Amino acid sequence: MNLRGFLDSIAPHFEKGGKLQTLYPLYEAIDTALYTPGHVTDGPSHVRDGLDLKRIMITVWLCAFIPGIFGAWNVGYQANLAMAASGIETVDNWRGFFLDLLTSYDPTSAWDNLIHGLAYFIPLYIVVFVSGIFFEILFAAKRGHEVNEGFFVTSILYTLILPADVPLWIAATGIIFGVVIGKEVFGGTGKNFLNPACTARAFVYFAYPAELSGDSVWVAVDGFTRATPLGNAAIGDPYGVEWLDAFLGTIPGSMGETSTLAILIAAAVLLVNRIASWRIMAGVVLGMAGTVLLLNLLGGNSTNPMFSMPLHWHLVIGGFAFGTVFMATDPVSASMTNRGRWIYGALIGFMCALIRVVNPAFPEGMMLAILFGNLFAPLIDYFVVQSNIKRRRARASRTA
Repeated sequence: MNLRGFLDSIAPHFEKGGKLQTLYPLYEAIDTALYTPGHVTDGPSHVRDGLDLKRIMITVWLCAFIPGIFGAWNVGYQANLAMAASGIETVDNWRGFFLDLLTSYDPTSAWDNLIHGLAYFIPLYIVVFVSGIFFEILFAAKRGHEVNEGFFVTSILYTLILPADVPLWIAATGIIFGVVIGKEVFGGTGKNFLNPACTARAFVYFAYPAELSGDSVWVAVDGFTRATPLGNAAIGDPYGVEWLDAFLGTIPGSMGETSTLAILIAAAVLLVNRIASWRIMAGVVLGMAGTVLLLNLLGGNSTNPMFSMPLHWHLVIGGFAFGTVFMATDPVSASMTNRGRWIYGALIGFMCALIRVVNPAFPEGMMLAILFGNLFAPLIDYFVVQSNIKRRRARASRTA
């Protein structure tokens, strides 16, 4: 019996009246992840398209692994560099047992760097995924609806915006908060007005600031401190890296946010497949550019060093690129109208620059800027729609 036949044979146990009917959302999630659903829409279908929600979410999920795999390599690279500089020969925790069997700690070896980084990425992603999917299935079973594929995207994006060695229990707490408070309490996928991954990250940042900020969390070596370029800039120190290093991603930072190049490759895939909105991406970049250039002019005599940070640095450090491509373009929490997407994107870029520059105590502003944009997205769309209605009424009255 093949896999399709096996799934069909056990289906009656999970369907209504079966012994395991409360676990139907789990069965349905596995079945539709492996095969295209065999059922059709009841009643007239308004749209026929091969690109359904599952295909969209799986494509975004796969694209997230482009910066994710590079980020895993970079985590290992930064850790191996720190170990070589400090004379440390092995990892002094449970990961060291497995790493000593599989690799050494040579920062010039791509294999050593990748395996070392995956030792942080894989456990973190597993904990995030299992913790979050449990509550997804719990809510789906209680409400009698399917498990949505959106969690695949939420789980990987949340993982990639965390420091590599964040305590696993904190990561689990954050994703549970993001799934339950950021999405499920509003009705689940399609009804939430906040990005769940950003909601989860904001919660753990403010709940556990010592584990999510500072100089000791960005390199996965106990006792080793190194600030990110954005952190250095906020206190007026040299960035510590070359611009090309920041663009390529060989700098300390969150798991998947460091490589602007890898993020741009993922963005190209999403844009070619018409999954992400180019208007939102362009709006974010233009909003950031206009605000930074204005602040550069206004802050010529300011004692705040962030006023003088040039635009080309803002674009490649911190979470700006990752947030622009993967977070701001979330189709649920973003604006839906074309004109609204420009305004929504520009608002996020404006707020990110404003938070970074005017509040140097919080140099990374992309996460809060996106959540701020999420709050205003429905209002933006409302005024855009009302403007369209008003314009059409005026046109109709002139032709009557």
